[in-house]
Amino acid sequence: MGEVSRGARALVVCPDIRGMAYDLDADSRLAEAEGLALAIGIIVAESFVLPVREVRPNLLFGAGQVENIRIACEQDDAELVVVDGALSPIQQRNLEEKLERKVIDRTGLILEIFGERAATAEGRLQVELAHLDYQQSRLVRSWTHLERQRGGFGFLGGPGETQIEADRRMIRQRMGRLRKELEQVRKTRGLHRERRERAPWPVIALVGYTNAGKSTLFNRLTGAEVMAEDLLFATLDPTMRAIALPGVEKAILSDTVGFISDLPTQLVAAFRATLEEVTAADVICHVRDMSNPSSDAQKKQVLQVLADLGVAGEQGEGSEIPILEVWNKLDLLSDEERAELEEVASADKDVVAISALTGEGVDDFLSRVDAILTAGSREHEITLEANEGKALAWLHQHGRVLSDEPEGDKGRRSLVVKLSDKEFGRFQSLQD
Repeated sequence: MGEVSRGARALVVCPDIRGMAYDLDADSRLAEAEGLALAIGIIVAESFVLPVREVRPNLLFGAGQVENIRIACEQDDAELVVVDGALSPIQQRNLEEKLERKVIDRTGLILEIFGERAATAEGRLQVELAHLDYQQSRLVRSWTHLERQRGGFGFLGGPGETQIEADRRMIRQRMGRLRKELEQVRKTRGLHRERRERAPWPVIALVGYTNAGKSTLFNRLTGAEVMAEDLLFATLDPTMRAIALPGVEKAILSDTVGFISDLPTQLVAAFRATLEEVTAADVICHVRDMSNPSSDAQKKQVLQVLADLGVAGEQGEGSEIPILEVWNKLDLLSDEERAELEEVASADKDVVAISALTGEGVDDFLSRVDAILTAGSREHEITLEANEGKALAWLHQHGRVLSDEPEGDKGRRSLVVKLSDKEFGRFQSLQD
């Protein structure tokens, strides 16, 4: 068995376990698994859903099903089997022996993608920590073929160590160091966030299921060149850029990591920090791919993650942060579907329909965001001394100055400014 790498031909198998509650139907899960494989450069030779009546502790599948997988691998010349589910170390090892091919599960595949895509220092640290946590469980004493054990980030190939206990000790030590480094990175980012809050422009966070079009919208609004391919997990690290809105001279737009169903446990913990920006946002824009038949199920997943972060309830309710649903990919809908969707969106103040690719509806989207950010603005009478030029400039930049008149002959100015409660609080903190 040689090494398997990018360009490898793979068989993608989606187990459909009886009695297990899934968020997506079997066909949607299979399509997502294929997307994950394609995202790492694997050639999907064949894919299918495999019903599992009873989970076998040693193989997951029944003996007959394993034989069918082996035959399919030979027929399609597949050198890798991707199982869209969690495999125990024993199941993975036994399947590899029976199939005489490398086998990776969903967690291994996603970690492989994350390892390739993470761009920032924090992203790389989180990936390595998640990888080591996963790898630790793969060090199985009973393996006799440790030359195939995964090393580095390469689940798809590469030599392994044979000294299992030494490996375990090294992994534990490395994980300890990584956690300390991550804590330092988080503290640094917390300071950056505090600085932004003082600076203090409103933050607009784009969230959504992976491949919903967040990065395409981000690029259109900012002119940035964030990776925006038709791939799952095209972006991993939060990217921030300044944009201008009609009533807000400057706002910070943040593009976050895409959500996905059944994110492996190691990754939920490792990547929660990348979503911390969402909890500090002034408005959350939930971008949805309305051309995807699983759009409603994907919405449920996103709201679940937001609920876990304490941002909103599972139905998107009870959030202190306003959530605007952005119904994207109008350009992929039929005329009839599109007309129906636009009619529903126009009747709901919390929904806007757009095509991030063509730009249609984007101006309306910006107006909605602007309206949310300036909602609840109240008039404030403010008097500034002659030496408070910075405060005067800040008010002109962040509020709507209704009047600005000199008061007396000492350079003092009297202003009437329309500010939201949050902006007025920020102004007061600047004055303290």
